[in-house]
Amino acid sequence: MFQDKAKIYIKSGEGGRGVVSFRREKFVPMGGPDGGDGGQGASIILRVDDQLSTLQPFRYRQHFRAENGQPGRGQKMAGKNGEDLYIDVPPGTTAINDETDKILADMTEPGETKVLLRGGKGGLGNVHFKSSVHQAPRMAELGEPGVELWIRLELKVIADVGLVGFPNAGKSTLLAAASAARPKIADYPFTTLEPNLGVVEVGGRDGKTFVIADIPGLIEGASEGVGLGIEFLRHVERTRLLAHIVDGSGGLEGRDPLNDFDTIMNEVDSYSDELANKPRVVVINKLDIPEAQDNAPILRMELESRGEEVFEISGVTGQGVRELMEVISQRLMEIPKEDRTAEAGERVYTLESSDERSWEAERLSAHHFRVSGVNLEQRFHMTDFTLEEAAERFQRMLELWGISAKLEELGVKPGDVVHVADDELVWDQTALDAEDALANPQRRRRTRKQRLQARQGIDVGNGREA
Repeated sequence: MFQDKAKIYIKSGEGGRGVVSFRREKFVPMGGPDGGDGGQGASIILRVDDQLSTLQPFRYRQHFRAENGQPGRGQKMAGKNGEDLYIDVPPGTTAINDETDKILADMTEPGETKVLLRGGKGGLGNVHFKSSVHQAPRMAELGEPGVELWIRLELKVIADVGLVGFPNAGKSTLLAAASAARPKIADYPFTTLEPNLGVVEVGGRDGKTFVIADIPGLIEGASEGVGLGIEFLRHVERTRLLAHIVDGSGGLEGRDPLNDFDTIMNEVDSYSDELANKPRVVVINKLDIPEAQDNAPILRMELESRGEEVFEISGVTGQGVRELMEVISQRLMEIPKEDRTAEAGERVYTLESSDERSWEAERLSAHHFRVSGVNLEQRFHMTDFTLEEAAERFQRMLELWGISAKLEELGVKPGDVVHVADDELVWDQTALDAEDALANPQRRRRTRKQRLQARQGIDVGNGREA
């Protein structure tokens, strides 16, 4: 079964937490901190497997969770990193953020990889917080959270040339005549219900080759979703050139070939401007039928008067097929390949791409405020508020970055709620002046006052149960 769409849930691994540990060996008094760092969380990586041709495997598995990093250990031993999780997809797969509709990856080349979600950073162990004035730090960082996301996978057939036209116009017959492909062919509408691909060789084995796709037949209203129109039109988007196949005989129903051409072009134009402006040739097919032979001169004259490049063939007898393929090969050499590099996927928390002092504070209502910033939120998530020194470190950051002063300017009062990342904190007491606190650490410890009290029941200032 050909499946060209899927929706999956992905979650990158959480970073392992750092540990608080001290060196304890006989005859080594006051050995100092030796807590190791947590391991890196695993990333979610999309990978192209050219052995796949459909998204059918995602029908049976929709959830993908990468490994978490392991906690650090004593003796400065880091935790084990999570093993990255690779998700294999066929060439031509596009990954789209289901919430924002932003393209995260556009995968075309065999073996190509794209990191969709990076794993969380491992937390630092207490060995990193030792200083000349603080020889025994009792603090460590939590691991950075992983990121979760629902994404849509959409498969668009990768081909140089797309055959479009009404059902039973002879597209599958032409594909079989021009290549080694063997699509199922019969004399009734909608014979083809999924795209078929064939490789065309021009000039023998040492000549040029290109890939041609038989796109299932379109009908009136296809661009609005009638039948499977939108599903079929999506596969034409990646092609570099369209070959519009017209049944010159009018088919079993005695249709007007020119009206068929206009109908399909209206659907192509309605679908997207990009598709409407794509280079194309028009092919009058079924010259082995007398009606087509009679209609061909009139059709050619009308279509050429509109500026179309017209060819006459018979897919059954092979008449004109070779000449058509040679012209198409020449046209493809003149059409540059498109650069389909997708924008890099966003990560919620990252240090590399942001100024650590970049943050915003706003008043949401009389008693609700929000503070946001990539680095701020990351540090919040990695702070273990059950450790007194860790809570103090976060408080000092609020003071030094000017966040506390900004919230006071906005009118925050004790008891007001401050939203940071996905959590709610309660603004508590007045805080020390940051410069005075740094200049006089002893005074800071004696008069320790904190602003935030976690709703979870932990006083940020002293680690006691609220």
